Amino acid sequence: MKLYIKPGACSLASHIVLEEAGLPYETEIVDLATKVTATGANYRLINPKAYVPALLLDDGELLTEGPAIVQYLADQVPAKALAPANGTRERYRLQAWLTFIGTELHRNFSPFFNPAASDDWKKAAGASLMARVGYVNEQLEGKPYLMGDAFTVADAYLFTVLSWAAYVKLDLSSFSAVTAYLQRVAARPAVQAALKAEGLLG
Repeated sequence: MKLYIKPGACSLASHIVLEEAGLPYETEIVDLATKVTATGANYRLINPKAYVPALLLDDGELLTEGPAIVQYLADQVPAKALAPANGTRERYRLQAWLTFIGTELHRNFSPFFNPAASDDWKKAAGASLMARVGYVNEQLEGKPYLMGDAFTVADAYLFTVLSWAAYVKLDLSSFSAVTAYLQRVAARPAVQAALKAEGLLG
């Protein structure tokens, strides 16, 4: 398998899950400005959506959209328990978290990476983010991970998105459960491996 990434972008979540899963894979960096990959390929011909992540499977099929990719990867290694079994209520709880992270957190970070975003837009997005991080903080009280005691693909996605807060100077220090959670996830060997591979460790 080959995962197309941009270091530090949302593709980091899929990269972390690949490391957690222990599956064989390679990565290829995409320049999202030029849409050219590290090997010189036209990324639009590989993934017409032209953003990351995208996972090229060994049979040549391409999977896109991070929440779909991480669930696919988890299902390849059920013994790792990176996602509850399909059809269970717990799986739907996982999908609810993936949807929340994508629509309420990931989306609200977008203005901070958009040069055309106005200050008012950023201010509104920041306020929305803080309210939603407050909700996450409440949900993390008394448990190590989003779903309870076990690390899942939702944690890989949440960690990736919330790690952008430091980059855009959004102060999350008042959320003690969240800050402890980010430190806990960052310390996982698979997370460390992915961060190191993407050049994100100092």
